[in-house]
Amino acid sequence: MLIEVKVPQLSESVAEATLISWHKQQGEMVNRGENLIDVETDKVVLELPAPQQGILAEIIKGDGTTVKSGEVIAKIETEIREAKEQPKVEAMTEKKTTSSEASGSEETPSVEETEPVTPKLMPAAKKVAEENNLSLDDLNVIKGTGRDSRITKEDILAYVKNKTLTSQAKTKMPETVVMPATGNRPEQRVPMTRLRMRIAERLVQSQATTATLTTFNEVNMQAIIDLRTRYKDTFEKEHGVKLGITSFFVKAAVAALKKFPIINASVDGNDIVYHGYYDIGIAVASPRGLVVPIIRNADQLSLAEIEKQIADFSKRAHEGKLTIEELMGGTFSITNGGVFGSMLSTPIINPPQSAILGIHATKQRPVVENGQIVIRPINYLALSYDHRIIDGREAVLSLVAIKEALEYPVSPLFEQ
Repeated sequence: MLIEVKVPQLSESVAEATLISWHKQQGEMVNRGENLIDVETDKVVLELPAPQQGILAEIIKGDGTTVKSGEVIAKIETEIREAKEQPKVEAMTEKKTTSSEASGSEETPSVEETEPVTPKLMPAAKKVAEENNLSLDDLNVIKGTGRDSRITKEDILAYVKNKTLTSQAKTKMPETVVMPATGNRPEQRVPMTRLRMRIAERLVQSQATTATLTTFNEVNMQAIIDLRTRYKDTFEKEHGVKLGITSFFVKAAVAALKKFPIINASVDGNDIVYHGYYDIGIAVASPRGLVVPIIRNADQLSLAEIEKQIADFSKRAHEGKLTIEELMGGTFSITNGGVFGSMLSTPIINPPQSAILGIHATKQRPVVENGQIVIRPINYLALSYDHRIIDGREAVLSLVAIKEALEYPVSPLFEQ
């Protein structure tokens, strides 16, 4: 029985996708739930699991093909042909055996010759193979280095690591076309990924459709640094996650958005939409480009819950495992160029949002306090906003509110 493999349902904002790389070849055996191919959309890379166990009978759409939701890209033969053909094999064996006996030959074909050979595994290797869901095809590829050529645990781990790296390379590295060199001036032409094209489109759209203006301020991070130093061990022990910096900025931003709702609003045609919730986008760098997963209802979350979400987003962004839903929506964004050493920047608004906060590297800088020059850990903040609906007064005061919330925080352990 042939089962159709279809492109999964994409979100309303994603019209089409690109097939990146098939992990199985036509004619190979596939297990139910095994990833057949990576599908790249404008936002994420999706894994397409096999709907049933069987043989990949036909690949209809090859690597690099543009597809839409529900489009058939392959077919799987779910009937196990070996089981059907077994009686024929046995019948042929009996016939050949009779013939051999009649001719006095001692050769008798064995049915076992038609069955796949199961590799010999050490006990520890067997456990690791099961944990990594390795198929018989995988095990037959591995060359055992143990006694009597048995497969060891190290052999399994090396194979899994190599397979993972190969899969990531296929997913994340676009095909590079090396142009003919002219003297000492070689060139390379690399096609944009769908995500990179989408990022470019959105940035140009933002610049063309918003009246962007940026206001700056500086914040003394000493209070936050002291809090982290004092409570980081207790916080991590109690919540199972490290106490970072970004969660404080999320909390400070939410406090400012509550005081100045226009910063949390968006433009829809000739209307201003005021949002009664606080969905904060956190810009995360990934091998495929910048993505902005959303922390939903950030005002209702503790520092620990925010830190856990950020850590999870960062991990899955690097693995290409973020979902489309996690990247949609958002009422305000935060981008932290400080992790790369940026001192100052003018962040670009993420439409249809109306503002974005840029965080930068915290450095020891001379400042004046009470008429004296002192050294303090200073972070320059940048708030880019859509001047069509946000006036300078609200933008400046909201950034001041963020500054005050950071310079006068409370203990993170007071939160429930």
